[in-house]
Amino acid sequence: MIVKRGLLILGWLLITSVVAGAEVEGTVTLEQLLREGDQNNPGLIRIAEQVVAAQTKIDQVASMPDPTLSLALSSYPIESLTADESPMTGNEIRLAQTYPFFGKLSARRSVASQQAFGFDAAYQDARLQLRQKIKDAWVRLLFQRQALILTQRNLELIDDFITLTETRYAVGSGLQQNVLKAHLQRSKQLDQLLLLQQQEEATRAELNSLVGHATDRPLLTNTELSPASDRFELDALQEGAERRPLEQVYRAQREQAQAQRDLARLDYRPDFTLWGSYRWRDDGLSDGGGDFVSAGVSFSLPVRRERRHAAVAEADSAVRLSHQRRNEWRNQVDLDIHRALTAFEQAGRLAELYQTGILPQANQTFQATLSAYRVDQVDFLDLLDALMTLYRYQIDHIRAVSEQRRSLAKLEAAAALDIDLLPNQTAVSGER
Repeated sequence: MIVKRGLLILGWLLITSVVAGAEVEGTVTLEQLLREGDQNNPGLIRIAEQVVAAQTKIDQVASMPDPTLSLALSSYPIESLTADESPMTGNEIRLAQTYPFFGKLSARRSVASQQAFGFDAAYQDARLQLRQKIKDAWVRLLFQRQALILTQRNLELIDDFITLTETRYAVGSGLQQNVLKAHLQRSKQLDQLLLLQQQEEATRAELNSLVGHATDRPLLTNTELSPASDRFELDALQEGAERRPLEQVYRAQREQAQAQRDLARLDYRPDFTLWGSYRWRDDGLSDGGGDFVSAGVSFSLPVRRERRHAAVAEADSAVRLSHQRRNEWRNQVDLDIHRALTAFEQAGRLAELYQTGILPQANQTFQATLSAYRVDQVDFLDLLDALMTLYRYQIDHIRAVSEQRRSLAKLEAAAALDIDLLPNQTAVSGER
């Protein structure tokens, strides 16, 4: 009776979950959540705005300085302030344009362009990392919901045990301690159920937050966790990490530092200014008041050598620092890939062990203990222990599957396995 009841409960839960997933509108899939996150995640939107701001800076730093227009009232006598008294008196308009030394504007453009390119590459890598976070939360949500189903089913079986022990105790063939033990185990299972419900709600809120929705939005699912069958080689994964957009970020930082060094060296060269002026005088002057034109060129004098030496040294240090940052990052990525691959393989082997060995053995043990209990060959505590052992192994099995899936998500992000799955999208406003 107990086994039949348990099987019926399990079958009913599985069937209703599938039917609910098929009939209820609004069920979500992982692919849908990934698309929503790519479009609505606040962190991604913030990085996209940084890219736009960096791109608009390029034209600012690479454009010529504005010309200068001057107006002057020149050489008026202090006593009279008249324009027709001295031949030196006149009014002048002057236009001047400063030209940076050849190559400076190009170097400034290169610095700003590499910075903008680096921000855009960082945006693309952030999209990859967001996919990993969404997948991780999704897997945890499925694990918690499957664990809730198992726990609820186990509670139903324990309720059957309570009924059985109370009946036996009432007719004098059972022990009171068995009744108390069954009630205690039910309380423990109820505590586990409440904990799983709390974790499920927190994970659902986290997942909604990642995709830019209200944290209390319902997430109906009709998907169960299943083991991944993927196979990977460590060397291929580590080589594939070169496709990570962050690789382009560090390359852009290196080229930006080199362009900054070129600009610092060009600062030793003078800028020059071309100017022209027109001076008109009063017609009542003794010499007839003829007008004058003038033109000239002026140069800046880069005499503050210490400041320029320091700027070049700073740029040289930035070039070396960019190399070291890239090497440090790459070393960490290789380590992350190695760890994730090890965890993925170990979790996969453990899930297979549970599926093919431990779970069938635990189920057989429970069935045998139940049969023996019916004929009073084992104690009730042995039956309860067999049931709880089977339950723990079932939870451990789906936990191993979830850990394998979470490790796979880490691998996909660290080794850029999902780079070709990203929607073709840039951070420029209007293309989001």
